[in-house]
Amino acid sequence: MAEIVQITVNGATHRLSLEPDVPLLYLLRNDLGLNGPKFGCGLGQCGACTVLLGAEAVRSCVAPVGAIGDLPVTTLEGIGTAQNPHPLQRAFIAEQAAQCGYCINGMIMQAKALLDHKRDPSDADIRAALADNLCRCGTHHRIIRAVRRAAREMQS
Repeated sequence: MAEIVQITVNGATHRLSLEPDVPLLYLLRNDLGLNGPKFGCGLGQCGACTVLLGAEAVRSCVAPVGAIGDLPVTTLEGIGTAQNPHPLQRAFIAEQAAQCGYCINGMIMQAKALLDHKRDPSDADIRAALADNLCRCGTHHRIIRAVRRAAREMQS
């Protein structure tokens, strides 16, 4: 049975009538028109749908809307714009870390959660944080360089 759900996404509060078990990803893409989070596996295993729930990276394809509570949701669209990109977005562009681009939403959002918690991560920290985000293009070395570059920029 549909319920009125109030949710804050990228700083804007929305009230929608939804079933509480609807995956957050569906609300983001279908109801709010946000295309950053991607539908990959639908099982929370690939990371393409990663968003921030509060300060934590979560897989939105397996996060039911009814379990979000009052925590704000941040998507890729909420961290920067084309005119004013987030340091991670700038770094991914500078390092040419995207090939097909499908995994990049998840990589950036997972990296943002890492950098929000640890300002100067080691390569091992970066690899561990991104280990469960799948990329078939093989840009892993560029992605790690991009996260390192963003960490340096965010420290200055």
